[in-house]
Amino acid sequence: MLQEERFEYILSELNRKSAVKVAELAVDLKTSESTVRRDITELDEMGKLKKVFGGAVSISGSINTVDADMTTRQTENVCQKETIAKYAASLINEGDFVFIDAGTTTEHMIKYIDSGLRDSAFFVTNGITHAMLLNRRGFRTYVPGGILKASTEAIVGASAVEYIKECNFDKCFMGVNGIDMVKGFTTPDMDEARVKTAVMKNSYMAYVLSDSTKFGNVSSVTFAKIKSACVITDSIPDQAYSKLTVIKEVKE
Repeated sequence: MLQEERFEYILSELNRKSAVKVAELAVDLKTSESTVRRDITELDEMGKLKKVFGGAVSISGSINTVDADMTTRQTENVCQKETIAKYAASLINEGDFVFIDAGTTTEHMIKYIDSGLRDSAFFVTNGITHAMLLNRRGFRTYVPGGILKASTEAIVGASAVEYIKECNFDKCFMGVNGIDMVKGFTTPDMDEARVKTAVMKNSYMAYVLSDSTKFGNVSSVTFAKIKSACVITDSIPDQAYSKLTVIKEVKE
């Protein structure tokens, strides 16, 4: 394969996923990792991407203003989300007062929560599907009032924010659309951002659940700075993130 063809493939993968790994590209391109590293270095020098430890991230600078619907998101990076969710669920202990954010990765958590916690842990969620799943498993579940956002099935609005401000959570588990070193944790929707901000401010421990493709992405609204939560992910595309907050990598 010609170098120009490799360049085109690397950039198309970055456009699709926002982050790529040298090892995976080498397999896809049927070439050596050293060749891929040289290609990434040249593309970095050309200003086409940002070279990071083990791969590259996009530097398109575009801001995501659209939140994909639940059906679309449920088909993306399923294996990674399952692994992240299983680990996150293991962090819930007896007596915990927990907030579970609306979102596909947090939804996967619910089936992994220890059934022995039914009589001691308490849950608040703004996800309609999440509430039903928790209820079916026998967990005591509370839902804030507010407006139902159809695309993400999340309860948002001033009433939801006021409800959350009265709560003092031991732990919260949050979804995210983008993680950026400067912009922090972001989401496309202002109303969802206000709910997320309120939850994180009222939580003793905050966890953001994110597969590796979310790193380097920026959505319209910042709901928290990167230092305000521990990130649970399948992989870190750039080790520089680890200098800014606690990041837990979990593997299958």
